Amino acid sequence: MSTPALQQHYKDKVVPALKKSLGYTNLHQVPRLEKIVVTSCMGKAPDRKVAVDDAVNEIQKITGQRPSITFSKKAVANFKLREGEALGARVTLRGPRMWEFLHRFINVTAPNIRDFRGISSKSFDGRGNYACGISDQSIFPEIEIDQIKRTIGFDLIFVTSAPTDAEGRALLMELGMPFRDMKKANELEAVAAN
Repeated sequence: MSTPALQQHYKDKVVPALKKSLGYTNLHQVPRLEKIVVTSCMGKAPDRKVAVDDAVNEIQKITGQRPSITFSKKAVANFKLREGEALGARVTLRGPRMWEFLHRFINVTAPNIRDFRGISSKSFDGRGNYACGISDQSIFPEIEIDQIKRTIGFDLIFVTSAPTDAEGRALLMELGMPFRDMKKANELEAVAAN
């Protein structure tokens, strides 16, 4: 199996660029993408069991990997939710599948978003990890629009080894993540580097 193109780009171009711009002396200090987690929750759907099955099928089409079903930890009467009831689906991508998914997200999926001007660079968690929400599965090329039964939203979490948001942002920008406010992000990185 050959190395995914984006992974090769990371090794050849991103690592040297980050070493230079962030002043790393050791190769192991350079942040790397560890995993991508794709989740979907069907908590408000009236037919929750069928909705969870639909979410599982859609996530499997998008990622190429069978997701696991998530269950509620406690009962919530206001949401008509029982303990142990199926609530959503989640898949964790690592290795070649992760790199292929990220490549498709950056180059095909994100530009399919209506009125796309870039994704927000504000959704970092303080430890270099980035999350973004997708409100509609129709932007993914793997989904056939005429076969959509219901609108399903997803959360994408990009987990990095970066210790700070600035380093995580620098990694994702070098990989080609289409952030909306690139000027602000570049200014923040310059401040963080000094």
